[in-house]
This record gives sequence, C-alpha cells and structure tokens, in this order.
Amino acid sequence: MVSLVLLTACDAAKDDILDEEVYEEVTPAIIEEYGYILNDFEVIRDTIRPGDTFGGILDQNGVSQLKILEAATTFRDSFDVRRMVVGKPYVLLNAKDTTQQTQVFIYEKNKVDYAVVDLRDTVAVYNDTKPVSVVEKVASGIISSSLSQTMADNDLSPYMTDRLANIYAWTVNFFHLQKGDNFKIIYTEKFINDTIPAGLHEIKAAYFEHRDRPIYAFKFKPENSDDSFNADFFDLEANNLRRAFLKSPIEFNYRISSRYNLKRRIKYYGYKIRPHKGTDFAAAIGTPILATADGVVTKSERRGGNGNYVKIKHNDTYETQYLHMRKRNVRKGDYVRQGDVIGWVGMTGNTGGPHVCYRFWKHGKQVDPFKQDLPASEPLAPEYQQEYFQFMTSLKERIDCIPFKDIEEPAS
Repeated sequence: MVSLVLLTACDAAKDDILDEEVYEEVTPAIIEEYGYILNDFEVIRDTIRPGDTFGGILDQNGVSQLKILEAATTFRDSFDVRRMVVGKPYVLLNAKDTTQQTQVFIYEKNKVDYAVVDLRDTVAVYNDTKPVSVVEKVASGIISSSLSQTMADNDLSPYMTDRLANIYAWTVNFFHLQKGDNFKIIYTEKFINDTIPAGLHEIKAAYFEHRDRPIYAFKFKPENSDDSFNADFFDLEANNLRRAFLKSPIEFNYRISSRYNLKRRIKYYGYKIRPHKGTDFAAAIGTPILATADGVVTKSERRGGNGNYVKIKHNDTYETQYLHMRKRNVRKGDYVRQGDVIGWVGMTGNTGGPHVCYRFWKHGKQVDPFKQDLPASEPLAPEYQQEYFQFMTSLKERIDCIPFKDIEEPAS
C-alpha cells in the first residue's frame, strides 16, 4: 500500500508564499514473524475457543478437506491437531485475493514454541521457536512473612520460590523461615524478540541467610566435562548442596496427613492394628509429584489399592514408591533425575482424599524415611575443584555487592 502525505512548500521570498501539494511515497515497514513476511498475507490472530477444531477453523477459511486430512494425519508426529488447547493463540496467514484462503496455520504451544502448517502447494508441517535472548539480572529480598510473599513484594517470578527451594532443599526449612532471613540471587531471564518476557531461565548463584547462617550456592559444570556431568550447586567448600534424597516428593502446599506408623489403630476397623508403611503427603489434585532421588523406574502401573503408582530403584540399597497418582509421567525402564516430575497427585486406589503415599525401602524393607541417616551427595571431584574455586570467586564478589532494597516500616 502507498501512503499519501500532504506537504506544504514555502518560497523563501518575502510575502511570496506558494501552497503546493507534494506526494511522497512511503514504503510500509516489512514485518517478519514466524519466518514469514506478514505483509504478503491477510493476517488473522485468534485463540482456540471451546468447540474449535483444526479442521473446522481451516474449513471456514477455504482450505480443502483433502489438505486438512493430510495435515492432520500424515504429520501427526510433528503436530497432533487433536491436542490443541482452549485459550492458546493461533495465527492464520490468508491469501491477499478474493478467496482469502488460509495458506499458513500457526499454533502457539507456549510463549516460545509454535507449530506451523504450511498449506501452499505441498503440505508441510514443522515445529519452530521464536528468537529468545537471555538477560542476566540480580535480585534480593528480606523475609517479612513468607518467601513467596517476599518474591511478590520484589516483583519476582513465583517460579523463583520453587527454584530456591530446590537449591536449598536440605539446608533451609522453608516452612519455618524467620523474619529477617534474606537472600540474594544472580539469575537470567528469557525475552522473546528482546522485549517480551518469557520467564525465568536459570539461577547462576544464590545466597540465603537463614537463622544468621549464610549459605552460598553456585551452579557449576566443568568446561571439559562430558554429558554425564550435570550442572549442580556447590557451596564455598565445593560441597554439593543436594542430599541423595529430597525430604518430600511434593515441593509446596502440602501437609503430612499420615506418617509411617507400624502400630496405627483406626476406629473404622475396630481399633485393630493396621500398620501404615508409608508417609502420606496431602495436596491438591494435579500437584506434581517429584522423584526424590536419581534412579531407574522399575514399575509404572495401576494395581489394586495402590491405584496409579511408580516405583524407582535408586541403587542396591534404596527404593521409593509413589501411590494414588491421578496420572503417571514415566514408564518402566526410564531413568529419572532427582526433582523430575513422575506423576500428579490423585485419588486412585484406596484413598479417602487426594494425596501421594510415599514409601521408602532400605535393603528391601520398608522404613520411615524421616528416621534414616540419608547420605549426602558427593562433593565436587578433586580434579575440578581448582576450576570451580576460580569460577566461584568472581560470582561471590558480585553477589556480596548486591544491595537489599529499603523496607518501609508500616505506619503506626
């Protein structure tokens, strides 16, 4: 499209003013998105509504049933159109002619990932991502009530709470924080096209002071290590902050509704002894259940009173089991890392409410995990420690220099 701009030309001579219309062609800016020049199409942006289907959307925009069927069936491994979610955005790139037929369909899976169905000529389906940049930031906070509230007060992502809880799972009791406990963080945040926030990327270094005890954490992976070495958090002495097992398979918003108790008596059963060899963590249906340690899934099935459950063998000594899941997220033979989501809280099997029954084996015998002297993760190998201390020193200097925001005292 050519825009017309009306300009006034003025003669420099005194009292000699001429009005003249001057037409200047202004070339519209080229807009590129998803790998297409949007100027070449009629662009329609919308969201998936209840009742919408892939075929229905394209049929209303002039696409033949043959092409719809080909895109929906032949390329199902790349983009399963049956799994489009209500509320997710989509874009139609339509022809700039009288037909206005859709030539490209784009479905946004999340802020970064999207699927493209190119219907021009031969049908092509593929997945791609938006350009993402990573920006380093710093943050700090002083606890006044809870960690999550302090995060909100400092305009920090709620996911930051989860990340810190994972890092300090064995060194800080986040359910018994004290007023005045504080933290400092060096982290990175993702941005789409350098402007649109796309969420927390990673924490590079952290400092948490709990009950006047300062605890540093630095994420480190040696430069020349292979893929088997996973980046982890180490303290000032190169000790790993993780224990071999997490304290709980649920991160937040849970309560222990029933503990391991071999002498449990229940009124409903006439107060007869009915041992409870697990620990019940009550939480809302759909709450993620985490593997408490690295290991191999030995069972992932639904059976009797257990409902949906997963069992993991961690080594020759320890095994764990997770019962009553709404849905399982792993299969037998899968290798899982500590903190991986293996399922979601449900009410399958014999259960009076939503929870996960966490069972813990030592040498083939079920035991109370809270009464075990569980091993710590191994410290950083000696051959990597010199590199680590050099890496850590500069980060420590930077994190020590992060100031705390002033806290306004409440009006009396």
